[in-house]
Formats: sequence, structure tokens, C-alpha cells
Amino acid sequence: MKIIILGTAHPYRGGLAAFNNCLAEQFVKEGHDVTLYTFTLQYPSLLFPGKTQYTNDEAPKNISILRRINSINPFNWISVGREIRKQKPDIVIFAYWMSFMAPCYGVIAQVIKKDPAIKCISLVHNFIPHEPSLLDKILPKYFVKKMDAFVAMSESVATDLTRAVSFNVPVKVTPHPIYNQYGNLKDRNEALSHLRLDHDFRYVLFFGFIRPYKGLDLLLEAMSDSRLNKYSVKLIVAGEFYGNPQPYYDSVKKMNIVEKVEWFNRFIPDAEVSNFFSAGDILVLPYKSATQSGVTQIAYHFEKPMLVTKVGGLSDMVPEGKVGYVVEPNPSSIADALVDFFEFGDENRFKEGLISEKDKYSWSKMTRTIISIEI
Repeated sequence: MKIIILGTAHPYRGGLAAFNNCLAEQFVKEGHDVTLYTFTLQYPSLLFPGKTQYTNDEAPKNISILRRINSINPFNWISVGREIRKQKPDIVIFAYWMSFMAPCYGVIAQVIKKDPAIKCISLVHNFIPHEPSLLDKILPKYFVKKMDAFVAMSESVATDLTRAVSFNVPVKVTPHPIYNQYGNLKDRNEALSHLRLDHDFRYVLFFGFIRPYKGLDLLLEAMSDSRLNKYSVKLIVAGEFYGNPQPYYDSVKKMNIVEKVEWFNRFIPDAEVSNFFSAGDILVLPYKSATQSGVTQIAYHFEKPMLVTKVGGLSDMVPEGKVGYVVEPNPSSIADALVDFFEFGDENRFKEGLISEKDKYSWSKMTRTIISIEI
């Protein structure tokens, strides 16, 4: 089949770009003709809270990536739609993650759909944003009307889609696959030395870019729980702040846990990810809201136990007691689980469950779901 994927990809950085690269690679592995269309301009600088949108990593060698889409130029959208339509692909996949892209994607899809033989399928990471505005409720309405089907990666996103789509189209659910580009687990002491961390401590890991909905403030307060003092535990915070970091630094000082927190306030490139997951004993996702998270899939790759909060689709991805803990999104519940983890076991306690669960999250399952959709 000829398949075109629209979405963020190399040279853009981050989990969504990595996802699209991996998806394209899986389709290629299965013998399909695949092209990834990404952006010449993804976000205007005004809308991007990080330091840079680009990665220094090398481009994937076995997939075709074309930079064509300008997210704020309607004339470009029409041109891209025509270019894609002329290629007569069997499927066009719109990798959707935020409502800002809805007008751009909607126009491109409308132009493509002048050829009704082309399937337009949206692969939806998030439909309702974690921090929604009025525009987030308005913009997606046009886009969804142009799609022939949707694929969600959690039941919570599927529910959001079902409520928003007023016409009868397929909404399939298949889990977020496991990222496979981060290498192997390293020797713990080697990783700690690389990160210049004290070998005498055990480490809780918070990983990924930092925004209010991710609940780092809850985890910091949990780390101040006096019960954790007996375990020689520190917190690694590895990720770039999308916003002002000062309130977090101030709260750490106020709670007198400055010595308990190791900050790596920057974007973590692929080559360094294994150091953090090899150093950490348990990954914590203290989210206040969520759909699903690609970070859990990195933990599965490295077979690291997880502590997640009972929001969105996180509990679907982290079975309680099998691969870790599912708790209420508050500091005391997070602290209770950390105390249990460090008191009664270590990461090997969940190893068998992690190995068995990770089999569910294959890229081939994702591609089969997409290809099997009948319009």
C-alpha cells in the first residue's frame, strides 16, 4: 500500500516526532511505500514554550521525510493537499495531538478528499488538551468532519472522540506502542557516574517536559514526607520546563528538600535517555490529567516499575500491582506508594509483570489496526 503520514517528525524533537518516525519505520518493514510529511514551520515561536523545536540527532535512514507543511499558511495547506492527492495514496494518516493543527489538517484533508478513494484516518494522541481554551473546543470541529476514521490510544481519548463526532465513523482503540530507539539498559553504577549522581542513594525518576498538568508539584511534596528519610532516596527531575521553573525551585526550598532533588532542566536527547532510566529505581507520573503517556512506554522498554496517578488512560497502561502502582493524584497517596516500594521490595518485584505486559504494545498491532479499517 502507499501510505502518507502527516505530523511532526525529524528534524523536530520530542516524543511525538519519535512516534511518527517509529510508525513509518514499521510500515516500511512490512513492505509498504511510506512518506512522512512534516513541517517547514511547526509552531510560531510565540506558541512554543521550549528552548528549541529541533533535534541534533541524525535523521532516520530508512524512511522518506519531506518538509512541506506550513502550519499557519492556508495557501500552503491547499498546495500540500493537491500534492498528496496527485500521488493517489491508499491511506493518509493525520497524526493529531493539538487543536492548533486542526485548521491546517482540515484543509489538507478536504483537498485530498476530492479523490474519494483515498482514506483519511486520524491517529489521535490527545483530543481535548490538558489545559483547554475556548478555541480548543471550536477548532477541532472542522477537522473531524474531514476524517473517514479515527484511531485512539486510550479509551479516554476514544470517548472524547465519540462525543465530538456527530456522524457515524469508525473509532478504533489500540495501545501506544513501545519506543525502540533508546538503546539498552545500562549498568546502574555506570549510569549514575555518567550523570554524576551519588551511588549511595536510590532514585525516583520524573521524566519528560514539565507543565502544570504533569503534577511535579505533587511529587515534590510527596518527597518531603518524613517517612522517606530512612531510605536514602532522591528525586531525579529530567526534562525541560515549559513555563516558569521558579515556583518549583521555591517550593523545594520551602519544604527543605533541596538536597533530595537532582535537576536536569533540559531536553533529554535520545542518546541520553538510557542513563536516566538505568539510574532510576522507579518512574513516577504524578499527572493531574492525562490521556495516555509515551513516557510509560519508555519505562516498559527498560522494564522499569511505574507509579502513576488515577487519571485518563494511565491506569489502563499500568496495571496496579503488576507493573507498579496506581494512586490518587495527591502527595500523600504518592508518598504511601513510594514508602511501600522502598520498604518491601525493589524494581525486580515487578520485573515479571513488566515483561509480560510489554508484549501488548507492538508497532505491528498499531499498523494492523490502521490498515484493517474499512470505510
